[in-house]
Amino acid sequence: MNTKAYALYKKDFNSELRTRYAVNSLAMFIIVAISVILFSIGNEKISQSLTGGLFWVVIFFSAMSGLSRVFVSEEERGTSLALHLVAAPSTIFSGKLLFNVILVFCMNIIIAFLYSMLFEAFIIRNFSLFAVSFILGNIGLAVASTIIAAIISKAGAKGTLYPVLSFPILLPLILTSVQLTLLANQGAGFGDAKFELAIVFCYDVIILTGSYMLFDFVWKD
Repeated sequence: MNTKAYALYKKDFNSELRTRYAVNSLAMFIIVAISVILFSIGNEKISQSLTGGLFWVVIFFSAMSGLSRVFVSEEERGTSLALHLVAAPSTIFSGKLLFNVILVFCMNIIIAFLYSMLFEAFIIRNFSLFAVSFILGNIGLAVASTIIAAIISKAGAKGTLYPVLSFPILLPLILTSVQLTLLANQGAGFGDAKFELAIVFCYDVIILTGSYMLFDFVWKD
């Protein structure tokens, strides 16, 4: 992470503080999604597996509502040409990725806290396993969302393309993270979850490597 990438992150961070577009859309979606789930369940008791699945469903759709702004906002403001002139593609991607990583972690920590408060079945019996899977899942989500945002930034139907492209790419990550959350809720050890952890770790490495390799072509074209 060089100084230009960090400066780009600070620019996006300060811009978000002024507009609060992503923060407001993420906050509203989280509140609405969790409220709808609570009202739909009512007094019924739900299983641990269903709770873990709903947890990652809220995370996925919350990400779809705000993470695309990192590159879309540059196109809307007409500042993408300036970024071409002042920084290398890898530097631009690093700065945008850092912003999305921090945004994803803040968003999902709030979701996890609300879930633990509002859903009795969402009990983490192996916090270490949950923390590792949570970190790896959030990194993969942030990286995939950032490169997809770059791909759709120049398209006309940005709002439609983003979830359409994101779903097949993020599906393996979401399904594996749901299984890891269930194992953590059941108190399973790392030995029981080594296969799922390996999948998520390999997913993160592959998607991060592929993103840096492809971003140069995406950004210039």
